[in-house]
Formats: sequence, structure tokens, C-alpha cells
Amino acid sequence: MSRITTDQVKHVANLARLAISEEEAKAFKNQLDAIISFAEELNEVDTDHVEPTSHVLDMKNVLREDKAVKGLPQEEVLKNAPEHQDGYVKVPSIIE
Repeated sequence: MSRITTDQVKHVANLARLAISEEEAKAFKNQLDAIISFAEELNEVDTDHVEPTSHVLDMKNVLREDKAVKGLPQEEVLKNAPEHQDGYVKVPSIIE
């Protein structure tokens, strides 16, 4: 017995904005059913003594410490801006 219907395949294809034919839906149904069957085999694996993890590797935070530092002087920033007015960088309006 199949674990997924052709209508479900078409629904998922529609959500993904994919146009598939009836023949493709039938083929994907068989392929997805095989994938689901394989995934269900994992339920038979004994995981009682396996510690839950969020990542397979022991990862550490590799980001630098967030420290406040003094920014560039306003004059230096404005000299690199294509346009500026009253001490601010002038950009094109995006709201009509």
C-alpha cells in the first residue's frame, strides 16, 4: 500500500510552483513512497543509548565578541557618498 497519493504529490508540486503532468505525478508518487519507506526503516534503529544532538560535530561559537567601537567620522563617510545633504547620505526615494 502506498503511503502517499497522486493528489498529495500534485499538491506539493503546486506549493512548489511546479507544473507536473499526470505521468510525472505517478512517477514521483512511486519515488516518494520509496523514500518514505526508507525513512520508516530508521524507526527500527535502536537509539536508546544515543545522546540527542543538534549537530553531528561538537561546534563552538566561532564569532568574535561583540564590542562597541568608534565609527568613522561623519565627514569621511560623507566624502565617499555620491550625494549628501545636511550631514546625511541622500538616497533615492523608494516610497511613492
